[in-house]
Amino acid sequence: MTGQLILMGVIGKPHGVRGQVRVNVFAEDPEVLETYTLTDRKGRQFALEWAHDNVASLSEVTAKGKRRITDRNEAEALTNVELFIPRAALPETEEEEFYLADLIGLAARDETGAEIGRVENVLDYGAGTSLELSPGGRLLPFTKACVPVVDVAGGYVVVLPPDEIEVREEA
Repeated sequence: MTGQLILMGVIGKPHGVRGQVRVNVFAEDPEVLETYTLTDRKGRQFALEWAHDNVASLSEVTAKGKRRITDRNEAEALTNVELFIPRAALPETEEEEFYLADLIGLAARDETGAEIGRVENVLDYGAGTSLELSPGGRLLPFTKACVPVVDVAGGYVVVLPPDEIEVREEA
């Protein structure tokens, strides 16, 4: 597995006795997961077919082809397995659009253009997206007011922390 991997979902608890599982999806359209070969952290590959709501049948993809998971015990062993796709597999973005994963690693600059850190991570716990800046692990709300410029091609974001967030130079 080379290149950046994008987390698309996490396998949840089994559903029923025939190997189906619940899947927590991190894509805007859950149906899109059926179109990808999904990879876990160990390099195993899976294909997914939706049954209903957030319940899916999984097949392990091997050199010999697809092997459907039909046993509850095997499905239960997959609980909490994260499912990824390569970043390169995602559709290209339109002008002034980007994927949140594309922000990781960008330089964080202040309004004068001075670099004050890097985007270490993009976090979203449900109340809005935040950028984690390094060094120091500072969190900044990912809003137009706090991050007025995102230039993925140029490799930077401009950040204007609100008054409540103190930005100190690291010694």
